[in-house]
Amino acid sequence: MQAGIVRIFGKGRHRPSASWRQATDRAFTLIGDGRYEDAGALLTRAADLEPWLSESWFNLALLHKFRHDWEQARTAGLRAVALLDRSGGAPDWWNVGIAATALQDWPLARRAWQAYGLRMPASAAAAPGEPPTGMDLGSAAVRLSPEGEAEVVWGNRVDPARIEVLSVPLPSSGRRWGEVVLHDGVPNGERTTAGGESFPVFDEIELWAPSPVPTWVVLLEAATEEDRDALEKLAADAGFAAEDWSSSVRLLCRSCSESRMPSEAGEGDRQDPHDHSEPGHPGPLGHHNPGARWAPERECGIAAPRELVRGLLDGWIADSPDSRGWRDLEEVC
Repeated sequence: MQAGIVRIFGKGRHRPSASWRQATDRAFTLIGDGRYEDAGALLTRAADLEPWLSESWFNLALLHKFRHDWEQARTAGLRAVALLDRSGGAPDWWNVGIAATALQDWPLARRAWQAYGLRMPASAAAAPGEPPTGMDLGSAAVRLSPEGEAEVVWGNRVDPARIEVLSVPLPSSGRRWGEVVLHDGVPNGERTTAGGESFPVFDEIELWAPSPVPTWVVLLEAATEEDRDALEKLAADAGFAAEDWSSSVRLLCRSCSESRMPSEAGEGDRQDPHDHSEPGHPGPLGHHNPGARWAPERECGIAAPRELVRGLLDGWIADSPDSRGWRDLEEVC
């Protein structure tokens, strides 16, 4: 048998050289340290050594994804899939789909999801120049700013690589309600409901579509939970959002955030809590305590236009002036 060639089920397959393995292993160590330029030089050398290995180009596509260099990620990803022994379920195709989505290359995105093995409804293929629709991927959670002050919020999966944010994020995340974020393909954590339903947690890669709707923080006086709920419903009926951060946000250490954690998502109309990661270990529920006695003063996040937000709050008070009040309204994101 020719040196460097192994046979798997009668098919010849090139075995990477020791030099290729050393360069690749070292490159991924550098990637872990954030040294992308140095890693890129090594992975380029590995691809020169073994250009017929799909892994050579997959690794380069992965690096370009980390760097958000989407043109290069698409190019390397297409070289990787051209060398695959199989297509269905190959992560190479998923990375091509992410790069294509980032570039709004919708024909390639459709091709990638189909090659991976996802079912594309007729509506998703009807307009090649438009993004795929109608895939009905449901709800999921996304970790905003995963390398910074990470926060897990809830959203709707627009397609396999994008989530529309439906929570009102804390200002530290730099994200707004209604924004669409590009996310990675492999879940990094899970949220479960008491009924046994589970939701994946994906890591944000970058902002895909910004929201023009600002985030406000306000201190409410809400005599009862029903008073608080009335504001959230009023905002939702107006096409925007309000969220009682005093009860909807819990503090988790990073290890807990990236694990399988219970959540109230999907139970009733509220999708909470969402999670804010902190160093150390503040406890499995942080300051979120569903059994705690109701405190009328609430810190609330509101996503609404400048010209509407005060009217929403005043209308909320007008419906029950004896049990409701607000103060210290501030735009924070």
